[in-house]
Amino acid sequence: MAITLTHQPTVAGSQVLAYGAARGDVSVPNDDLIGPIDSSDEWIRQRTGIITRTRASQDVGVKDLSLTAAKEAIERSGIDLETLDAIIVSTISFPYPTPSLATLLAGELGRPDVIAYDISAACAGFAYGIGQADSLIRSGAARNVLVIGAEKLSDFVSPTDRSISFLLGDGAGAAVVGPSDVPKIGPTVWGSDGENWDTIRMTGSSIDFRDGKAEWPTLEQDGRTVFRWAVWHTAKKIREMLERSGIGIEDIDVFVPHQANMRIIDELAKQLKLPEDVVVGRDIAETGNTSAASIPLATHRLIEEGSAKSGDVLVQFGFGAGLAYAGQVLVLP
Repeated sequence: MAITLTHQPTVAGSQVLAYGAARGDVSVPNDDLIGPIDSSDEWIRQRTGIITRTRASQDVGVKDLSLTAAKEAIERSGIDLETLDAIIVSTISFPYPTPSLATLLAGELGRPDVIAYDISAACAGFAYGIGQADSLIRSGAARNVLVIGAEKLSDFVSPTDRSISFLLGDGAGAAVVGPSDVPKIGPTVWGSDGENWDTIRMTGSSIDFRDGKAEWPTLEQDGRTVFRWAVWHTAKKIREMLERSGIGIEDIDVFVPHQANMRIIDELAKQLKLPEDVVVGRDIAETGNTSAASIPLATHRLIEEGSAKSGDVLVQFGFGAGLAYAGQVLVLP
């Protein structure tokens, strides 16, 4: 006899309800970093657009940053905490491979029995999380979802590395995603380029460090390859994303790419031929590159400054180690 299984009713769409943010408590200007890399403030500004970056004190962990951002997002969303059914955290810097940071936060937030898991998609991670939250809500598997991108990258930098370490900052950005009568988060365009797996990488493994075969692993990258890939590949995928979402360049109000490098951000805007009145996220100038946290932090700043408004059409796109990428078009809360 055939069995018919029941399933949760589907929902028409999802939307971002609110954002939260937390940045490292220490401002680190370029002059503090130039000695070991034999550089200058001018060199860093010209090549990255960074004036300073925020890093967390030694006693502030990625969990603390995540919790601060999460609480702000939940409070601003106005949801009943009992309707928060899932927590998704994107991070590459939580010091414990297991259990996940998401399950730890679930307990700290008073929702210990919810869906909770971490994802590792580096700088694309927040957009990966938004894509998964959208799917959970539209499938009926969750009512509201908390998505967090959080990093304490200062734990994984080498003072003498000239490829990436001077770019990096610490922070966490969060968003609460809930149901909507009409879709306010468009289709996610995502994927990876595994042939460039080692373009952004760790200098060694924790096993090699344990066995005395390597020093403490830190981040490094092939900057030229990353720049070329980020500009040409990302622009192509953003155009695909716009087409799948049913909008044109002229419909964009706000553009927030991963805050990798100001030159990449500016070149992407040029390649896409963005109108001059489009607001572009440039949080990297004062926060640095915070990997998975960079998109929500940049978006949060634009909202707080009044540059981005409720109802604006935002295009977000993350790209980074892997090389993984993901993005969406969404309507701001």
